Amino acid sequence: MKHSRPTLPVFGILAVLILLSLPAWLPAQEQGPPQPPRESATLESIMARIRAIEQQMEGQEFANDSLAKQIDDLLWFHRVGDICEIDKVTYTGPPPRVIPNPTAQGAGNPLSIRAYTFIPKNLDRSKKHPLLVLVHGGVHANFSSGAAHIVRELMEQGYVVIAPDYRGSTGYGPGFWRMIDYGGLENEDVFAGKKWALETYSFLDPQRVGIMGWSHGGLITLFNIFDHPADYKVAYAGVPVSDLIARMGYKNQSYRDLFSAPYHIGKTAEQNVNEYRRRSPAWNAEKLQTPLLIHTNTIDEDVNVLEVEHLIQALKAAGKGDKFEYKIYQSAPGGHSFNRNDTKLAKESRSEVYRFLARYLNPPNPPK
Repeated sequence: MKHSRPTLPVFGILAVLILLSLPAWLPAQEQGPPQPPRESATLESIMARIRAIEQQMEGQEFANDSLAKQIDDLLWFHRVGDICEIDKVTYTGPPPRVIPNPTAQGAGNPLSIRAYTFIPKNLDRSKKHPLLVLVHGGVHANFSSGAAHIVRELMEQGYVVIAPDYRGSTGYGPGFWRMIDYGGLENEDVFAGKKWALETYSFLDPQRVGIMGWSHGGLITLFNIFDHPADYKVAYAGVPVSDLIARMGYKNQSYRDLFSAPYHIGKTAEQNVNEYRRRSPAWNAEKLQTPLLIHTNTIDEDVNVLEVEHLIQALKAAGKGDKFEYKIYQSAPGGHSFNRNDTKLAKESRSEVYRFLARYLNPPNPPK
């Protein structure tokens, strides 16, 4: 996951500024000829310079993200353009949850969401075909060409894929980045993408729609089927973020700060535990109605297995044992990305996923 953008440590900047000021404090005989008196830098002025440097660095980080996104868009055509038609589309999701100036022009407008669509070149458009919604992870990240091998595998099976860059995704500037609503309206951004695809492509079968994602994408997957059970035939959640309360306990302070930022939840889990529960799949397990497959790994360095174990236990306690399947991989190499890599184990695990999805979506070329 990409958690936060690096900033130059305040004390590091302060040390630099102090060192630059040292000549004014040295005895005159060590400086050569006498110099005119110089006004000492105050702590307030030093801090102002630090803030200005940090703002410049943050601006450069967002500019770098935007450039990287444009380059990555081109890489998609290079990596899978031989087997599918690729497009980048724009649709609208819900308005922002936090609106700093509700009376401003355009305040409260629906948010514009970008998404990638992938359609197999050999698709027979005279027939109906299944749709897969593919959700990227986070906290702040985007749908990148690093997932090209997965898209290629889905194309070979005959799926049409839509992959949204929901609010908070990187590459679209600081305003969109700060729209993040982890466990909230991001779920609806993805659902809006599913609806857009069905409205746009007449060759899609609304009764054969699946959704899949890893990590934060797994959380969004879970909330999509929890909140819209009639809209999805099947779902896969890989190493899903499942319990934000537990997560805030074992992550570091900079991670927790992302959630309590004023443009996000605005409070810590301690200050508003019910809001963190509302955004946690493990605390909403009773809503499951859609067939679901869950994978996790005991040596996941990002989503601790305890989160997914809590989800599994909650689903069983809610009487959902006939609605889901799961597998806890024991010390699978690759940690958090164990079944997204190019290893033999990863490919075998993805084959398990594809066979599960095919049972409900019936793609033209199901895996063996």
